[in-house]
Amino acid sequence: MFKLKERNTTIKTEVLAGLTVFLTVAYIIIVNPMILKDAGVPFDQSFTATIAAAVIGTLFMALFANYPIVIAPAMGLNAYFTYSVIGGHDIPYMVGFSAVFISGIIFLLISLTSLRTKLIQAIPENLKHAIAAGIGLFIAFIGMRLSGIIADHETNLVTLGDFTEPGVALTLVGIAVTIALLALNFKGALFIGMIITGIIAWLTGQLHFDQGFISMPKLPEGILVYNPITSIGDVVEYGLYSVVFSFLLVMLFDTTGAMLAILKQAGLLKDGKLDRAGSAFAADSVGTIVGSMFGTSPTAATVESAAGVGAGGKTGLTGITVVVLFIAAAFFSPLIGSLSGVAAITAPSLIIVGCMMIRSVSDIEWNDFEEAFPAFLVIISMPLTSSIANGIALGFISYPVMKIAKRKFRDVHPFVYVFAVLFLIQLIFFAH
Repeated sequence: MFKLKERNTTIKTEVLAGLTVFLTVAYIIIVNPMILKDAGVPFDQSFTATIAAAVIGTLFMALFANYPIVIAPAMGLNAYFTYSVIGGHDIPYMVGFSAVFISGIIFLLISLTSLRTKLIQAIPENLKHAIAAGIGLFIAFIGMRLSGIIADHETNLVTLGDFTEPGVALTLVGIAVTIALLALNFKGALFIGMIITGIIAWLTGQLHFDQGFISMPKLPEGILVYNPITSIGDVVEYGLYSVVFSFLLVMLFDTTGAMLAILKQAGLLKDGKLDRAGSAFAADSVGTIVGSMFGTSPTAATVESAAGVGAGGKTGLTGITVVVLFIAAAFFSPLIGSLSGVAAITAPSLIIVGCMMIRSVSDIEWNDFEEAFPAFLVIISMPLTSSIANGIALGFISYPVMKIAKRKFRDVHPFVYVFAVLFLIQLIFFAH
């Protein structure tokens, strides 16, 4: 079913990859409800909704597309939902979830057409390589920032962290252990590195299990949004058109960009094309619809999935493993909360996977400035703006500009012009 032999992998490798990516992405289970709590969403509601969205979206991806991609609530979009949609419009969170629900339905309809497949074919090759490299820098930056290797600075925005801090020191030890295992060609080096780092964290008093390990799941209030007609009425009544538009653009390019980059890293792109592209693209929209019904912000293909690919994951069996662990997490919320609270356990994997992904820069035509500059904008913008979509937007906008200046406007796919205009509108009017 999962074509293990065809993709040169094994059950053991896929399960280890699933464990690795779960430990890397597990923080979302805790962080997402904490962010949505500022929007007034009860923690238990969004905790269960986060797991439900991740389970359904990832299961859909695993069974119908057979890709090692984890679908979960997108970290950037939950902040946008909480502080811009709910806070900026001063509306009840139920109305906000109506906008998410409608966005998910529209997104699903788009995914069932050939539009997203054609979009992949329309993206210039150099931008595809840049997207992979940019995401690599982005997740490495996340790992360095969460662990404290990089710290805030009043003037320079970022600076080197304090290496005497226990968390920073533990991260550096974790990196040293993991790269040593990789150098020795250990199978599941990323996962083994996490386990060793976790043990060191426990022995040094940085990892605590004060709340225990197991607790019964607390059921939320129930389904919050389920009627499309009522949801459309909410969007119209509160004038949330720009919100739906923003959700659609970010969801479209966040997932498309992340998926291209991660599957390229796994060697699963054939001439820049995806098999079962429709199923793959429908997975995040299904996750978004289910998530909004229970009470969470839009989902997307997680960049942390790259950690699973780095550990050898190449099939949907990686995703199935993650699904099982997500379901188990509902009963182990104290344990997951404890592990997620120690960034040094997962940060080394993010940093190392970033190194693996940035090698795509070698495929960019740096000697051709009209190709190189848009690619450069994509790569540098993703980590500096903390957004995959922003990086892709600047690349899409600058690419046709460069081509028009060189009188090569016919070399640009019409879709690129269309999305360049849409992205420009998004950045000017809706980005904040």
